[in-house]
This record gives sequence, C-alpha cells and structure tokens, in this order.
Amino acid sequence: MKRIAVLGGGITGVTTAYALAKRGFAVTLFEKHRYAAMETSFANGGQLSASNAEVWNHWSTIVKGLKWMLKSDAPLLVNPKPSWHKLSWFAEFIGAIPSYRQNTIETARLAIAAREHLFAWAEAEGIDFDLKKKGILHIYRDKAGFEHAGQVSRLLAEGGLPRRSVTPEEMRGIEPTLAGNYYGGYFTECDSTGDIHKFTNGLAVAIERLGVRCLYGQDVKAVATDGKRASVTLGKDAGDEILQFDGLVVCAGTASRDLAAQLGDRVNIYPVKGYSITVNLTDEISRASAPIVSLLDDETKLVSSRLGHDRFRVAGTAEFNGHNRDIRADRIRPLVDWVNECFPGVNTRSVVPWAGLRPMMPNMMPKVGRGKSPCVFYNTGHGHLGWTLSAVTADMVSGVVEQALGSNAAVASGQPAYV
Repeated sequence: MKRIAVLGGGITGVTTAYALAKRGFAVTLFEKHRYAAMETSFANGGQLSASNAEVWNHWSTIVKGLKWMLKSDAPLLVNPKPSWHKLSWFAEFIGAIPSYRQNTIETARLAIAAREHLFAWAEAEGIDFDLKKKGILHIYRDKAGFEHAGQVSRLLAEGGLPRRSVTPEEMRGIEPTLAGNYYGGYFTECDSTGDIHKFTNGLAVAIERLGVRCLYGQDVKAVATDGKRASVTLGKDAGDEILQFDGLVVCAGTASRDLAAQLGDRVNIYPVKGYSITVNLTDEISRASAPIVSLLDDETKLVSSRLGHDRFRVAGTAEFNGHNRDIRADRIRPLVDWVNECFPGVNTRSVVPWAGLRPMMPNMMPKVGRGKSPCVFYNTGHGHLGWTLSAVTADMVSGVVEQALGSNAAVASGQPAYV
C-alpha cells in the first residue's frame, strides 16, 4: 500500500486525505494546529457558491483597487508598500486578464461538480454542518452592477449553472427580511450554505475511521524529494524526526508557496485577507429578522449565510497586506454596518469578529495536479472558493496521485488536473 503525506488540515487537506483514503492509500495528515480547520477554514462566509465563480481578473478590479487604495474601509484594499512577491503576483494577475472568460466558465463547472461530491460525503459520513439548500441571492443597487451581473450570468450558463434575474418585488418574496432599495438581483436556486468548520471537523473524524493517521500540533520544519520518495521533517524537542513517503500532497493554504519552493516548484500564492463576523442571534426578534436565504452584495463585496437557528455570518472584503492576520476595527465596522442597514431588526450587540488569509493564485484558479517531482502533488490556491471547490479538487488530485503512483484501490476518476 502506497504511503502518502498530506500537508495541511484545512478543508482542502482533510478532503484530500478522505479522497485518497477512499482510493486505498495509507495517508498521514500533518497539521500545525491542535485541531483541523483552525485558520482559513474556521469562519468563512459559508457559501457553497457556484454563482460566485466569476474570477477577479478584470480591468475593473484594477481600477477599483487603485481608487480604494487610501480608503481604510474599502471592499478591496491594497497596502501600497511594495514587495517582490506582491509585484510579481499582480503582474501575473494582469497577465491572466485575457483568460477571464475561460476561467470563469471552468470555475462554474468545477463548483457544480464539487457540490455532488460534498453532499454525498456528508451523507455517507453523517456530518451535520448546518446545510441550507435555500439558494443564493445576488443583490444590486444600480443599473451598471445589474447589467454586469447579466453578462456574468451568460458565462455561468456556459459552465452549466442556471441563475435568473429577479425584480425588487421578487427579491422581497425570496428574502422578506431584506431592507433597502435595489435595482434588481440574480437568484441561484441550486446554491447552498453551510458551516465549513463543522464540515471539516466532521470529515476529520471520518478520515480517522478510514485509517488516516492525523498528526496535529506538528512543526513541519522541511520537506524534500529525491524524485522517487518524499520526506517530511518534524521539529521535536528531542531532535528532528524525518518521515518518508511514496508521495506528498501540499494542501497548506498560504504556506504552500514556501513548501513548494523547497520541493523545486513555483506556486505563486498570495495571502489575501478576508474578514467575517458571526452575529449571535440571542433573541426571538433577531432570529426572525435575520435572513434564511444567503446573500451576495456585489457593491460591498459582502456575503451572508444563516448558520443554524441562532447564528448569522457576514463575510467578505479583500486585503493585500502580506501575512498580516490582525483583525482591524475599521475593516470589521463595515460588516456590522451592513447588518444594521440591511437587517435592522437584528441585534448586533453580540458579534464575533474573525480574519483569515485566502491562498490565492494570480489567475484565480486552484493549483491541482503534479509538481516537477513525480511524487509531489498540489491541491491549493483556491482563493475565495476553497469551501465551494474543495470536494472536486480533492477527488481530482487523488485521481492524479493514483495514476502516477498506483494503489490497490478502485480505478481513478478520470478528472482532468490543473497544472
């Protein structure tokens, strides 16, 4: 039986370990935290959103970024302090603008395929993660935003995703608690929401039942490969420990770039910070006033999800500020203000703020597939759609590993891989 190391215990690492274990590999998962899903997979926006498949590689994004650069509460904020990493990333981001259409369509296709895997796995393993199949409503306050959404809808349709335009009156019928004046919206009935932290931890329990060795609280000091095998060096009080594997899959989020460099690969991930608040719905009026249907406000770049009976999650914004994880009050305030404006009946006295670093590739497409070494593989760089795409990319990379290394499991899925 082939021995595979998976680096990272977030949503991509745990789903990858699951997919590999189901194919018959002996899997060891390494995670630096004491538990799974303690960083970017902890408190995201909750949306499983094929309707949010539009990549950001568009000239309008550049214009907005420049316009908002000195505005501390802007939806998109770029720290003007230069670094080679940031400059190279944005150069590649601009270089990928011609692929905007193709990558948006392909991301929609991946998202549709992902939901089938994720729902099947959750059902098979009995995972409760506050799933709501109520759709996602995109809201627009002006004609320009609404018309751009119509263009995006045509691309999503090419990827196989149906979504329909709705009038302000229809929007109120879909989500009666939404306050404010709107030009119109787009509704994707087949999208859904759920708690990424609950799902990842539920699947982490499942992979241990399947025989995956989960090593939490591990200091991975180094990784290496000789082209035939891969090694993981752990820092221990009694001295370093080196473990050998037949293959290694990097699923380490924003740490993937440095690990890839040690393995001879360039994976130009940049950490793009996003913020969220979890509003605790502590009274009946708040619970009745909070939406059930998930929303995406394209103007403010905020999303919302109802998690269970008594939690309301609002998340969004993008901050290019290196590996800074600080939770800034001036970045949290617009999220609270949005709740007060759109859902005035919700009491925002009990709000839990959070920030996480999205691992984002310049072309907005995940890095899924083989590295230069025959025994090194990647499933990382999903950006703002890690939760949405995780299950399909896990299935894809496990198929690539099986084709490359073989196993005593079933035949590979035949899914293509991004390289």
